[in-house]
Amino acid sequence: MSFPKNLPLEDVFASIADGLFTVDANWNVTYFNEAAQRITGIPADEALGCKCWDVFRSSLCDGHCAIRQCVEKSERIVNKSIFIVRSDGTKLPISISASPLMNSNGKVVGGVETFRDLSEIHIMRKKVENLCRFEDIVGRSPALDKIFRILPQISQSEATTLLLGQTGTGKELFARAIHNLSPRKNKPFIAVNCGALPDNLLESELFGYKAGAFTDARTDKPGRFLLADGGTVFLDEIGDLPTKLQVKLLRFLQEKTYEPLGGVEEIQADVRIVAATNRDLKQHVADGFFRQDLFYRLNVVTLLLPSLTERREDIPLLIDHFVKEFNAIQGKTIEGVSEDVLHILMHHEFPGNIRELENILEYAFILCPSGFIQAENLPEYLHPSGGYKRTGTDALRGTMEQIKCRAAHHALQRNNGKKMATCRELGISKDTLRKMLNRGSGEGD
Repeated sequence: MSFPKNLPLEDVFASIADGLFTVDANWNVTYFNEAAQRITGIPADEALGCKCWDVFRSSLCDGHCAIRQCVEKSERIVNKSIFIVRSDGTKLPISISASPLMNSNGKVVGGVETFRDLSEIHIMRKKVENLCRFEDIVGRSPALDKIFRILPQISQSEATTLLLGQTGTGKELFARAIHNLSPRKNKPFIAVNCGALPDNLLESELFGYKAGAFTDARTDKPGRFLLADGGTVFLDEIGDLPTKLQVKLLRFLQEKTYEPLGGVEEIQADVRIVAATNRDLKQHVADGFFRQDLFYRLNVVTLLLPSLTERREDIPLLIDHFVKEFNAIQGKTIEGVSEDVLHILMHHEFPGNIRELENILEYAFILCPSGFIQAENLPEYLHPSGGYKRTGTDALRGTMEQIKCRAAHHALQRNNGKKMATCRELGISKDTLRKMLNRGSGEGD
């Protein structure tokens, strides 16, 4: 391919649809084409002479700069997906390619980078993802769908709501979803962990205090209930609330009024309470650690959140979600997880639920430089040769066809003989399941 002899190279660069810029050896922008101006929202006269990181503010500008890597290692980078921040503050997904710039003597004198706006692709991907999302909650399992169907009605009510579930099941996400779907969505959402603060500090955090209430109380301090007036307060780990504060919270739920520490006048606050715990509150009441009257006040609407083992079909969706999230945060381009890793994660018991899955993938991102996360990138306790035990090791022997058939039989057993539930778990049709079961039994199709 050749250009017309009389056509200036700058005119060629100006006419291409992709953004293009060059930097010198000191990272100063020396060229900025029209597409670069359009995509970033920054005029060329403002970009020229500036450091490239001041112009782009990308997810790679914190030490993983693509163009720096090209200049220092004399290598090319092709189609790396990152985010930049436009001049109006919006975050923009782009794909970049970069190469070193050399003079006639072969000496590197700078770098050149092209970039393409991926907004439309990103929007389309978001639309697809949103089919499996409700607010910020990722999943499509029947266990979640049951909650999704009633969550809008619960959110529209003013009822005090109690979220029950194991640690790491996403109780704060559900609390935020209830707030965001409610008439209070434009007012504050304030979360308080009742188990993370000492008793005296927790009382002042919730209800505030008046000047002189104690030695260091020089001025009035509003509590979380007052700060959230008109909005929602999320009381996490409500089962750890001290008895003294249980009495004060009960009065607030009944009267919507409270007295701050050192105060003599009641303060009114219009706040909806969403509480959560991983404890068995009924047993807590029976053991005398939690007031029965408060339990009934909190228990107007109860949602029992499923554990991750109760929604295994959501694990691949959650993996994709966390991979995208960590790619954006860390400026990496991890493609996903290998089949071995997916098998390990699909069969792990996840005592820490979604939070454990997130932590596993964050750890793997540290060890995996690019491509697909492999088994050796996982924490030690998940290594097949270490603490992790596969479910049914014998199921991995034989031909691939035999392995698939045995897996189908095991899945059917796990689902108590329910074929549709088995199909959902395996992601196959009922006809495919029938054939696999027949072949696994030594029968014909």
